Amino acid sequence: MSTPPATPRPQALPRQAYAVFRTIGTRWMDNDVYGHVNNVVYYSWFDTAVNGYLIEQGALDIHAGRTIGLVIETQCNYFAPLAFPQTVHAGLRVGHLGSSSVRYEVGLFAEDGEMAAACGHFVHVYVDRETRRPVPLPESLKKTLETLR
Repeated sequence: MSTPPATPRPQALPRQAYAVFRTIGTRWMDNDVYGHVNNVVYYSWFDTAVNGYLIEQGALDIHAGRTIGLVIETQCNYFAPLAFPQTVHAGLRVGHLGSSSVRYEVGLFAEDGEMAAACGHFVHVYVDRETRRPVPLPESLKKTLETLR
């Protein structure tokens, strides 16, 4: 029986690997009993960074838009702790742009950090708000996402 090839170990990425950054403040309640931000908070930061950017760019209308993004996959690798009180910089890029789906890649950095404390991704499938069936990406969204590739 042959042994499958080893999967390469994930590596922290530098700031220059990301197209744009958003600033996120940590909160007192983000820390867990071990004195650092709890892992579930990182996923909230992914959502906050991506959706905040899309809303600011006019590419996403969370209240009245016909198209909404549903998360179908998410993952995160942790390299260094973050803790309250710190400012976090979330770097954004698009790893894959499909006809109705997008793979967002996010790096979370300590304010003065050059290498990511955590790197992760999530995949949105864009669907019709009413039917929840996949739809092609709206042109305004596609244009905004192209700038993050």
